[in-house]
Amino acid sequence: MDKLMDNPWFIKVLALVLAILLYSSIPHPGKKLTDVYVPGEEKTETIADFPVKAYYDTENLVVSGIPDTVDIQLKGPITHIQTAKALRNFEVYVDLRDAQIGRQKVKFQVRDLSDKIKATVKPEFIYVTVQEKVTREFKVDAEFSRSQIADGYTAGQPIVEPNNVKITGAKSLVDRISYVKATIEEGQKLNETISRTAEIQVLDKNLNKLAVTVEPATVKVTIPIKENSKKVPISVVQKGTPQEGVTIDKIEPETREAVISANDDVLKNIDSVRVEVDVSKITDNTTLNLPVIISNGVIKVSPQMVKVKVTVSKAEETTVTQAEETTVTKVPIKLRGLADNYDAEMDDPNNQMINILVNGPSAALKSIGPKDFDVFVDLSNLDEGSHEVNIHVEGPSDLDWKPEQSSAKITIKNNA
Repeated sequence: MDKLMDNPWFIKVLALVLAILLYSSIPHPGKKLTDVYVPGEEKTETIADFPVKAYYDTENLVVSGIPDTVDIQLKGPITHIQTAKALRNFEVYVDLRDAQIGRQKVKFQVRDLSDKIKATVKPEFIYVTVQEKVTREFKVDAEFSRSQIADGYTAGQPIVEPNNVKITGAKSLVDRISYVKATIEEGQKLNETISRTAEIQVLDKNLNKLAVTVEPATVKVTIPIKENSKKVPISVVQKGTPQEGVTIDKIEPETREAVISANDDVLKNIDSVRVEVDVSKITDNTTLNLPVIISNGVIKVSPQMVKVKVTVSKAEETTVTQAEETTVTKVPIKLRGLADNYDAEMDDPNNQMINILVNGPSAALKSIGPKDFDVFVDLSNLDEGSHEVNIHVEGPSDLDWKPEQSSAKITIKNNA
C-alpha cells in the first residue's frame, strides 16, 4: 500500500474519483426536486365580528339590511388557519352590482383565502332591501328652551346659517322627513346674544331619528337676547312728621325717572318706583342720597340711588305761633298698582276711608280738607288672597299730620 501511495499516477486517479463524487452531491440549477407531502394537523376555528364589505351602485342606490360584521368559521391545516387569523388578508362580501330595486336574498362570499381552507359564513344568507337614493333640500328650524333665558330678558327669532341643508338617503326615508332641527342646549341662564354650532337632527312625525346623510351636518345658530325694560317716573313719598318749628317747603329728586327691568307680565303692571323721605329727622336744608324702592318681580333698576334735595323753613324763636289741632275725616284711600285681571276689596277700614289728625296754625286749619291729602295703598305684584299693606299719605308740608291708621287689610280676587 505504501508503494501505491508513492506512485504519482495512483494519487491522480484517486483525486479524480473523489472530485466526481463531490460534484454529483451538489444541487444544480434547473434540476427538479421532488416534493414530499407530509399530512399536517387539521383545525377548525371561528373568527367573530369579521367586517363585511358590500359592492353596489352607491351613487344611485341605498342598501339596508347588511350587517357590519359576521362570524366566519375556518377549517384547514393549523398553520394556514393561524396565518389567516393573524393577517386577515381575505374578504367577506356581498355582491349587489346586479341587484334590482326591492327586497331580496343574497349570499355572503369569501375571497383571497387559501384554497386549503374551507370557510363557512354565519349566517350564510341575508335579506337586503335595495332602494333608490334621493337628495332633497330642507329648511332648518332652530330649537331651544325658553326656560334657558334669564329673568328680565327676552329671546328673539333665532338665526340659522345656512338656513337650508341637503339631505340624502333612501327615498322611503326622505319621504318620511317631518322635522329638520338644530337644537341649542345651554347649562346656564342666558342674558346676552349667543352663537353656537349645532348638529342637525332629522326626525319623522313621531320624532324618530332617520338614518340619512345631511350636508352640512352642523349649522351656526344665533339667538338674539335683549333686556326687558321700560322707563317709569320716580315718586317721592314723605314719611314721618317734621320736628316742632320745622316746615318742609320742598322735596325735589335730582333724577325724576328710572329704568326698570323685569319679565313682561311684571312690567305691564308697574307704573312707577319711589324714594321715601323721613322728614322727622330733617332740621335744615339738606341733600339726601336715597335708594330707589322697587316692587316685587323687578330684576333691576337704574339708577339704584337718587339724590333728593329737601328745603325747609324754621319758625323764629321769638315768635310764638298758636297751634291748633283738627281731624280731617273721611279721606278716601286709593288703590294703586292692581293688575287688570284682579279685583280688590278693602276689609279694614271697610269704608275705604281714614281720618287724619292735623296740627298747625288755626288759619291754615280752617281750609284743610280731604282734597288736601293723597292717601293710597300699593298693590303691585300682589296675588289672590288677603294682604295687610301700608297706607301711604302725602299732604301739606307746612302742617303736622298723622293718619289714625297706618295699614289696611285687602282681599284680592281674580276677575277672570
